[in-house]
Amino acid sequence: MDGRKIFAIFRKQLKDTMKNKTVLIQFFMFPLLVVIMDHSIQMKDMPEHFFVPLFATMYIGMAPLTNMAAILAEEKEKNTLRVLLMSNVKPAEYLIGVGSYIVLICMLGAGVFAVTGEYKGRTLLNFLFIMLAGILISLLIGAAIGAWSKNEMSATSVTVPVMMIFSFLPMIAMFNSRVKDISRFIWSGQINHLLNQLGGTGMDMDSVCVLLANGAIVLFLFSAAYKKCGLV
Repeated sequence: MDGRKIFAIFRKQLKDTMKNKTVLIQFFMFPLLVVIMDHSIQMKDMPEHFFVPLFATMYIGMAPLTNMAAILAEEKEKNTLRVLLMSNVKPAEYLIGVGSYIVLICMLGAGVFAVTGEYKGRTLLNFLFIMLAGILISLLIGAAIGAWSKNEMSATSVTVPVMMIFSFLPMIAMFNSRVKDISRFIWSGQINHLLNQLGGTGMDMDSVCVLLANGAIVLFLFSAAYKKCGLV
């Protein structure tokens, strides 16, 4: 595996994002919204920094998933991916390059959430670790969708309902007991639960087990999708 090729792909994606303001907005829309709402909306009996874990979960469910799926589907459609693979870029190098770029941008957004929520010390580290775990799962889902899709349009038609489910399920669960029961078994629901429990007695092992199980399922789907499209 060649680190120079990985870094070249990383730089390529970063330059493409700087040129595409629509994609750039997707990464920073929710961090900006949480700053605005956290400082402008104050209600009686509302927990401090109420919007931080809620919007952080939505951010994880949307940004990594939609962008990873769009990048892969677009490069497949334009045959850019095929050209890269024919230029001695290994599939793992390509995936690590694109994935590390999305993780870095998303973690910058996570930093905005952390500052807004005023997390410090061990709580800050736990927050960033939980965000990273959610970003990686969302990233793999987006990669699987992008690999299965024939073009960017078909990828978008799949990612929109999928990201809506994962992003808004935790919020709906706050008001509906049946949905809450379902969200206990979904990774985004457990991410939201862990974020709301920050500063408590410790990590909820039930949540960790659900995340590991969801991660294993997503990894299987990811592997199947990449074998199908010839990347592994």
